[in-house]
Amino acid sequence: MNTNTSVAVVTGGASGIGAACCRELARRSYRLAVADIDEAAAAGVASATGGVAFAVDVADEAGVEHLAERVERALGPVDVLVTSAGVIQVPLPPETLSMATWDQVVRVDQRGTYVACVAFGRRMAERGGGAIVNIASIAGMRSMPLHAYAPAKAAVISITECLAAEWGRSGVRVNAVSPGYTRTPALQAAIDRGQRDVTALEENTALGRMVEPEEVARVVAFLASADAAAITGANLPVDAGWLVAPSWYTYKGLPGKRS
Repeated sequence: MNTNTSVAVVTGGASGIGAACCRELARRSYRLAVADIDEAAAAGVASATGGVAFAVDVADEAGVEHLAERVERALGPVDVLVTSAGVIQVPLPPETLSMATWDQVVRVDQRGTYVACVAFGRRMAERGGGAIVNIASIAGMRSMPLHAYAPAKAAVISITECLAAEWGRSGVRVNAVSPGYTRTPALQAAIDRGQRDVTALEENTALGRMVEPEEVARVVAFLASADAAAITGANLPVDAGWLVAPSWYTYKGLPGKRS
């Protein structure tokens, strides 16, 4: 019998990887707060997972602080935070990437992650325990034509490492997951608009496929759990082998399937 009474908050929980994390944590019987700027969509996920929906703009420091207070009043002290709120960026050369777009990506993906970590993490540290899992990206680990998104996600990885050291002696673990090209609604929409080549996304991985949101969610749930009690400050790629594959094209490409 599962007697889990832990409270988990997922920012960006209304869609994509965040929604998949909500479903997985609900399956593991967490008491769930689904936080998103889209309150109606958050309510839909909350209804499906037995959670409670909260509206929040993750880059609004006062709003996130108020979110932490509201969640504690509604569900109790937070044990797990998953920071999945983010926006993606169309690949553009820096000459044509507007600073308004750059600012928005950094505001949500970098600032929003940090603000949420501080609001919930300081409370965890004061209580002596908790786990934070930040959703970073392989874009933060390699060079690519995403001159706002990639640096913002690299910053998420650095934030993770810094906070893991800051709060480790207070019992708070902070880790990151770096998904590869994941078949979220946002990426699928970009594919449908012709902004991403699905063949290229699949062929440039060791496994020859994209990642599914549920696969990322299972890794997030592991890092949040007691099974990962000795893991902190780590960045775990979930990328179907994208990071290891491209260099093979210098040597005529990846080997095919053995018969």
